[in-house]
Amino acid sequence: MSEATERPAPDADAWADACAEDLAAEKERRRAEYGTPPGSAAEELRKLFGAVTDKVAGLFDGPAGLSGMAAQGAVQQLISQARSAVEPVIERNPEVFDHLAAAGGELLAAYRSAVEGHERRWTSGDDAGRDKGPGPTEHIDLD
Repeated sequence: MSEATERPAPDADAWADACAEDLAAEKERRRAEYGTPPGSAAEELRKLFGAVTDKVAGLFDGPAGLSGMAAQGAVQQLISQARSAVEPVIERNPEVFDHLAAAGGELLAAYRSAVEGHERRWTSGDDAGRDKGPGPTEHIDLD
């Protein structure tokens, strides 16, 4: 065959490349619309801890803050001790925080379901679903 009639070899990864490009474009669109998505639970805990330590340190800085070199030194020492205790735990076990966050979500869903069920019975006015146990003046024979 001549070079003019030859077709280029099909790219085996063309479909994967197109999917990856579409996914990247969709992620960028969502990031522009909704902002940066939250990270893992460990990353979020690290951010929260950083924000709290910055806020506590800010209380002791500046003219409006609680001044005093001794107080400022004590706070800085407390912050560094807390950070040195928390960081290794987060680094060694990031998946633990994901599991704890998922478990907390499940517990919240179970609690919400139980409360909604009780609220439905309480507000329905139907006595059929209520507990028919002994009342406060009823005698219970324990023999």
